[in-house]
Amino acid sequence: MGRAGMDADVVIAGAGPTGLMLACELRLAGADVVVIDRLAERTGESRAGGMHARTLEVLDQRGVLDRFLAAGEIQSVGHFSGLWLDFEESESRHPRPLMILQSTIERLLEEWAAELGVRVRWSSEVTGIRQDGLGVTAELSGSAPARLRARYLVGCDGGRSTVRKLSGIDFPGTPATMTALLGDVELPDLSEEYIFMRRCPGGHFSVIALEPGWYRVITSEYDHVADRDEPATFEQLREALIRLAGTDWGMHSPRWVSRFGDAARQASRYRNGRVLLAGDAAHIHYPAGGQGLNVGVQDAVNLGWKLASVVRGRAPVSLLDTYHDERHPVAERVLRNTRAQSALARPGAQMDALRDVLGSLITFDDVNRYLCGMITALDIRYPVDGDHPLAGHRVPDADLKTPEGATRVYELLHTARPVLLDLNGSAEVSAAAEGWADVIDYVEAQSDDAHWLVPGVGEIPAPSALLIRPDGHVAWAAVAGGVFAAPDLRSTLAKWFGPSLPG
Repeated sequence: MGRAGMDADVVIAGAGPTGLMLACELRLAGADVVVIDRLAERTGESRAGGMHARTLEVLDQRGVLDRFLAAGEIQSVGHFSGLWLDFEESESRHPRPLMILQSTIERLLEEWAAELGVRVRWSSEVTGIRQDGLGVTAELSGSAPARLRARYLVGCDGGRSTVRKLSGIDFPGTPATMTALLGDVELPDLSEEYIFMRRCPGGHFSVIALEPGWYRVITSEYDHVADRDEPATFEQLREALIRLAGTDWGMHSPRWVSRFGDAARQASRYRNGRVLLAGDAAHIHYPAGGQGLNVGVQDAVNLGWKLASVVRGRAPVSLLDTYHDERHPVAERVLRNTRAQSALARPGAQMDALRDVLGSLITFDDVNRYLCGMITALDIRYPVDGDHPLAGHRVPDADLKTPEGATRVYELLHTARPVLLDLNGSAEVSAAAEGWADVIDYVEAQSDDAHWLVPGVGEIPAPSALLIRPDGHVAWAAVAGGVFAAPDLRSTLAKWFGPSLPG
């Protein structure tokens, strides 16, 4: 064992996108991490199939986005319950969604994690949790050793999370009202390349081309809920497609078949002592608009730097409470909008009329922009101190000029450290932050643009200085031309990054 009898600083249960992203964030911040998973190996299953703008931005913030762009395909549009949205006007360098299978996302994240020194153990399932004043012990089945001890344990182990159940965290919400089946199959007789959410008297179906010869078939039937423990079979998928579409297009050779529903549940709290939850372990919902994987990855980016700072002893344990405070409302909103999308997809003349009305409203720029901001998570504003319009928002990726040359804001975040960006060259700003030189990067630069675009706010004057958290959200900003208040900056630094240290 390592420090103080620990196997790692943090053990993460679940080697999916959320767990792997969290592991990378923790390693970038200097924490020692072990990821465990109950499976023996990757299954190749790909329930999720895309990334939205904010997730693409956080990968850009870490300098690894090109890997994902090379493996996926940018899409021109997205949707809200099958009603098309135009993401072109989003205030982002990456406004449009990237179609990329979950299996590919996991492969790329695992490769990055290996480069960073993350240890991954397969065939290891959590069967017990014991907490004490110094750490948490995870009892394991499936492989030796039989237990792992760490400072903290994070459950990223899916909607049926064992970690959540063992830690005694409630999971309230609404039960499923429908059954959907999903499978990757061959369809030799399909006359169309792409069928998206075609509504029928009993539900709706989609057929999406994945690669030459292979298609993803999704069937959704309302007012029928299958036993959650009943295995999903190819024959069930074929029969459901025949009921909805009137044909199965000669489907054969399934790679895999899975089932999901529209149950919507959320953990009552994201932390119980030294145990935390992220991703599907903290929230499940109908997979409308492709938000689930994205919310989980963004959970990880919010939690990683905070947990690492606490583990290193630089910040107080109370910093972890801000993880729940910030991310619980985000997932709560996702549950609401996916409930709405599931309801809008129901068959019937009344719902047809409602869809027509909403479809007309979406053609208005303000409505399209509002829904795009919600689906992409670009409009999220965390509750931080200060009334500057940037405070709490994710920072725009503005072009900058520094003494070392041209750059942009997101390139400054590759190291996953806080950035104090001084756009006025004021000695007062750097002097106010001297006590945090060990944890923040001070950068003096000039903005190429006099105004920055902020989703949900609009165009604002570029600030004179701003403090950017490692997750890309603005903790503090100063108005251009205004009076610099050093105490405000110092109190913000202390709140998020621990007390000032002598030089």
